Formats: sequence, structure tokens, C-alpha cells
Amino acid sequence: MNEQLITAKIQELHAEPEKQELLFFLDYLLAKQNKVLLEVTKKTPKFGSGKGTFKMKEDFDVPNQ
Repeated sequence: MNEQLITAKIQELHAEPEKQELLFFLDYLLAKQNKVLLEVTKKTPKFGSGKGTFKMKEDFDVPNQ
């Protein structure tokens, strides 16, 4: 999108509450963009990577009396 168009639209805002709302929305968009980038770079665990980290008791599936 054309940056000049964005700047022109921002300059049309005269009231301070609307400018503040625009800043909040821009922060939201930037956070959303950064979250997507983090999700893309996040490593996924490999199958079997937790092997040996815990042990189950021998009587795990024995019904309680």
C-alpha cells in the first residue's frame, strides 16, 4: 500500500482519542505479525524425543479395589 496514502489518512484525524485508537491498532497488528513470525520459526518436537523421561509403574492398568 502506498505510504503517502496512509500518511494522508492519518493527517485527516483531528481528535486525540482516534489517534490513540490508531496507535493501539497498529501495536496490535505489529504484535500479530511478530506472533506469526515466531510460530513459523518455532521448532516442532521429533517423534520419540521424550523417550526415557518418565517411567510407568508395572501395575499401571490394574483396577483399583
